[in-house]
Amino acid sequence: MAEITAAAVKELRELTGQPMMDCKNALTEAGGDKDAAVRILRERNKKVQETRLGRDTEFGRIGVFNGPGVSAMVEVMCESAPVANGPDCRQFADDLAKQLATGPGAADGEALLKQPSPSRAGGTLAEQKDDLFNRIREVFRVGRIAQFDGSAVGYVHVTGDLAAMVQYEGTDAAVAKDVAMHIVASNPTAVGKADLNPAEVEKEREFLTDQARKEGKPDNIIAKMIEGRMKNFYAARVLVEQPFVKDSELSVDQVLKKAGLKILRFVNWKLGKE
Repeated sequence: MAEITAAAVKELRELTGQPMMDCKNALTEAGGDKDAAVRILRERNKKVQETRLGRDTEFGRIGVFNGPGVSAMVEVMCESAPVANGPDCRQFADDLAKQLATGPGAADGEALLKQPSPSRAGGTLAEQKDDLFNRIREVFRVGRIAQFDGSAVGYVHVTGDLAAMVQYEGTDAAVAKDVAMHIVASNPTAVGKADLNPAEVEKEREFLTDQARKEGKPDNIIAKMIEGRMKNFYAARVLVEQPFVKDSELSVDQVLKKAGLKILRFVNWKLGKE
């Protein structure tokens, strides 16, 4: 059997983040073969990880990747804020988003994890995730994933827990990204009025009409009043009706027209909130 040197144990520890004794035992079992020892450690830790899958993952971050002709967002959940804000979780989230955008695509997080990791040659995203657990001892879970082809751009807030992605027609990607930032800040639910749920709009009209009648307003002016009051309803929900966050003197619609843009669709995520 090959001698298990202190240098070999130290190298394996630096590679895997595992305790020195665990590394020494794995090397001993593998007969000094470093790659075999890594596999042994991974298999052992998978069993530990399986016992902790039920733990709460209320923290995390959203990874965004913007590439030529495609953008992607991926949500990563973990157990604590310090880990969510650490470099390893950031890298994992960014790698997931990059692979989703530049790879063959994926139907869900499980399918994405089977694909190669952009930052780890020869390794998969699943192996990257397992290594994170092995070193940090927190459960990591891949949540929502989204990808837009064509002209698209995503924005993630500095806190990492809020992000939006838009698909657009036009050429001004910088303004499109500003609109994605606006979406994060103002939380619209639809691009235009026509995209709202008609039943929701009608329900609001009925509520405002009933309210106006209770105020004793005459029927001949209620209709005009309702149209005025519906502006607040639309401003809270419709992207193009909202004041632009970077210049409240302009509406989003005005900003888009000036830039020659049209927003086709968007997704807006708050971490852990469907």
